[in-house]
Formats: sequence, structure tokens, C-alpha cells
Amino acid sequence: MDITSRKNEKVARFKKLAASARFRRECGEYLCDSPKLLEEAIRWGAGIREVMYTGERPMGLSETVRAYRVTEEVMEAVSPMRSPQGVVFTVELTENRGCEDIAGAVIAENIQDPGNLGTVLRTANAFNIPAVVTVGECADIFSPKAVRASMGAVFRQRVRSVSYEELEDLAAVTPIYGAALRDDAVDIRRADLEGAAVAIGNEGSGLTDRLLAMCRGTVIIPMSPCCESLNAGAAAAVVMWEMAGRKA
Repeated sequence: MDITSRKNEKVARFKKLAASARFRRECGEYLCDSPKLLEEAIRWGAGIREVMYTGERPMGLSETVRAYRVTEEVMEAVSPMRSPQGVVFTVELTENRGCEDIAGAVIAENIQDPGNLGTVLRTANAFNIPAVVTVGECADIFSPKAVRASMGAVFRQRVRSVSYEELEDLAAVTPIYGAALRDDAVDIRRADLEGAAVAIGNEGSGLTDRLLAMCRGTVIIPMSPCCESLNAGAAAAVVMWEMAGRKA
């Protein structure tokens, strides 16, 4: 089936999936873009539902997937990218809420930038971190920008969303260490992170007092005194490198 009108109802639906977290959850699916992400989704068995493409039908698509050839103008209208790459598609949203175990996990609190959150997911997958746990007002991991930044990790990395109350219960069983600029923080290279989870906070304000109160202690990443802090995604990468090194 070809779609040639930017006013087509499926075009409007794809655009709304890109723009609205609430609509994504109501529909139980999210929007992805680019041939590379489609290859990853096929490779990892993500629940692809619908595809829009220009040119030839993408290789490897199941015959059960609804695929629509569209014009360049339609692709420009529906793609969340400034320079569309010729493919947009929707995937079943399998969000995991609640968590039984946070040992070895990285906790993301109030990370607002979807690019940072997607980077955390990608890095966690690279270092075999068992889970990424989100709490508070984090960006939506299923937004197009976060999905793109994850480079396909969203299709295979375990992610859990918890409330503060749930995290408090989990902290009673598994120690949590917070990455924080505090006088009593321990150099992360010397911290005992065995079986622990480590929390990374908001880009501007760091971890909240509520989460810090759950922590067994705090850790700090040593750096040049002329540099105050790292970007949340970069800080998470260093933390996860240290966590992964303990298991090597």
C-alpha cells in the first residue's frame, strides 16, 4: 500500500507517537527511525508493527508486518529527524514496571535529557549491566531521541521503572551508592561496589535528598580540579565502567 498524502490518518498517528509519551503508552507502541535501528529491531526480535519507507521495501521484514511505501514529502512530515533516512517504524512497547532485584544495576533519577538516558541504556548494554532502573521524573526512554541514542539497546537491555517507595524497599536489601559531589564521598576506584547499585542524578541538580537518604554511601569520580562535574551520560559511563571492571 502506498501513502502519498501528508494528511493520511496513519501519518498523523505516527507523528503523535513521536510527540506524546502518553499516546505511546495508550497505544502500547513507540516510533523509531533509520534503517540501522530497523536492522537492530529485526535482529533482536523486537515487536515491529508498522513500517513506512521510501524506495524499496526493507529487507528482512516479516510478511505479517504492515509496510507502506511513502513519498519523500510524507517521510519528511512523519520522521522526527531533520534529515529523514527513509524509514520510520513502530515497535510494541514492553515497558517493565517494578523490580525484584537491583544488584549491579545503575539507577537514573530525574535525568531530563532523552539523549543522556538513551546513552545510559547503550552503555549499560555494552558493559553487561543487568538493569537500568529509572525513578522520578526521567525523560521517556521510548521517545525517538532516547531510542536513537540507545543505538538499538532499547530492544535488548532490561529496563525497570520504580517509584521511590519501591526503591526504598529494594535499598533495604541491596546497597545503593550515589554519585555525588560531597565531602564524604569515596573515590569510586576504591569503593566496594560488589552486589551494589549506583545512582546517577539530574544533569543540573544531581541526586535528590530523598534518594541520597537511601544510599549506603556516596562515590565521586576523580577529575581535574578545574572541572566541576561531568555530563550525566558521561558520569554514568565512568560509573558503569568501574562496576563492570569489578566483575572482570
